[in-house]
Amino acid sequence: MFSAFCLTAQAQTDDKTVTVNENGKEEKIDVPEAMTTDLDSLMNLYKAKTLLKPDTDCNMPDINPVYDSAVYKARLAKLPTVIEMPYNGIVQAFIDRYTGQLRRKVAYMLGAQNFYLPVFEEALESYDLPLELKYLPIIESALDPNAKSHAGAVGLWQFMLKTARRYGLKVNSLVDERRDLVRASYAAAHYLSDLYKTYGDWNLVISAYNCGKDQLNKAISRSRGERDYWKIYPKLPAETRGYVPAFIAANYVMNYYCDHNICPLTSDLPQQTDTVMVDRDIHFEQIAQVLNISVDELQDLNPQYRRNIVNGRSGLTALRLPEALIPVFIDKEDSIINADVKDYKPKRTEVEVAGGSDNYTVNKNKVVFGKKKDDTTKANPEKASSDNVSSDNDDNDDDNASVSKSSTRRSSKRSSRRSSRSNKSSSKSKKSKKSDNPKHVSVKEGDTLSEIAERNHTTVSKLKKLNKISGSNIRAGKKIRVK
Repeated sequence: MFSAFCLTAQAQTDDKTVTVNENGKEEKIDVPEAMTTDLDSLMNLYKAKTLLKPDTDCNMPDINPVYDSAVYKARLAKLPTVIEMPYNGIVQAFIDRYTGQLRRKVAYMLGAQNFYLPVFEEALESYDLPLELKYLPIIESALDPNAKSHAGAVGLWQFMLKTARRYGLKVNSLVDERRDLVRASYAAAHYLSDLYKTYGDWNLVISAYNCGKDQLNKAISRSRGERDYWKIYPKLPAETRGYVPAFIAANYVMNYYCDHNICPLTSDLPQQTDTVMVDRDIHFEQIAQVLNISVDELQDLNPQYRRNIVNGRSGLTALRLPEALIPVFIDKEDSIINADVKDYKPKRTEVEVAGGSDNYTVNKNKVVFGKKKDDTTKANPEKASSDNVSSDNDDNDDDNASVSKSSTRRSSKRSSRRSSRSNKSSSKSKKSKKSDNPKHVSVKEGDTLSEIAERNHTTVSKLKKLNKISGSNIRAGKKIRVK
């Protein structure tokens, strides 16, 4: 089946293609974009700078051994995988790229995988998917959580905007959950699961993940309904032709790096983290100032916040912090929110605009239009009131006094009705408040205030006020008020 792909790798001519030839006919195959990522940019990531370092005990020579093709074929066959990983000349070309030109980037990814792969595996397990799919982000993003492709795909799993929203990831001016390690990983697993239900073949699933279902379906149609990846290969988009071979090569190199004298960077495990729910907008600078944590670390822990603002005002929002700082945040939440930091001003909820000869006051949900105050207005408030009524009704000007009086009477009646409705609404509101009964819950073993707040759609600060709690410790079995 693979006779058409018994190719030999040639010297690489550039970073964006691999070159192979078959019977003297040369073919250039596009490499996935992540394979061209600059290593310096990866090493400048927060985790790389603080937690990765060269392994001083690794003394292997910086030489890439070359083996017979039968060796590569046997090694791929030994991998404990569900996904078919055959050997051919195209796969060999990508193995050569990873073990040769990209060997230092592989050393980075071998160290960085300790930060990301446990989450990938948990997400894949939750959808009962093959665990070898955990290496997809290697060819998608080179394990760069901030990766952004020329087409606009973002994050470790390189979600396009449309697909991200279809799988529940929030993207707006302040938040991009495609960068969120946990949420994006579970969304990717869900997406891969759905693709498998459609195609029933993992090589086709991986292809569709890269180029989309429409492009893959076109390739299948142009191949007269053929559903073998290697038979529809010539009809696929240029980059997708290299995508499955690159995936196979990534699985190879992440398992057989020692046989190619690649020394992984060693990694210190990051400290344990937890989340706390907030219901107000908070800038990273405010948190950094009070908790003595760097903005760089906050960005690394919360990459989904595009402008360093946790937008709690839009709804209860999770903030990830080192576990030791969670109780400190809870105790000092008010100080954090009130911290004054340079170049950050919270959004205003009420503004007064002065322009030309008019004042426009925005007061809660009501906008009042009126003339600028002057001596005439002060001396004749009735005239000012009449002017306001005329402007509010947007009536045409008329010199007829009876029209003016009629307009005033209509306005007066409307005001009376509004006042009556307002009084009834106020009365109902008071009755409603009186009828609201307090709600209590029992504290379970191991519960924290932040967990109880999240379950009951409230905040830690409100819980502490309702129950007059000064610290962050709560006793199992005790009842606390949540409403």
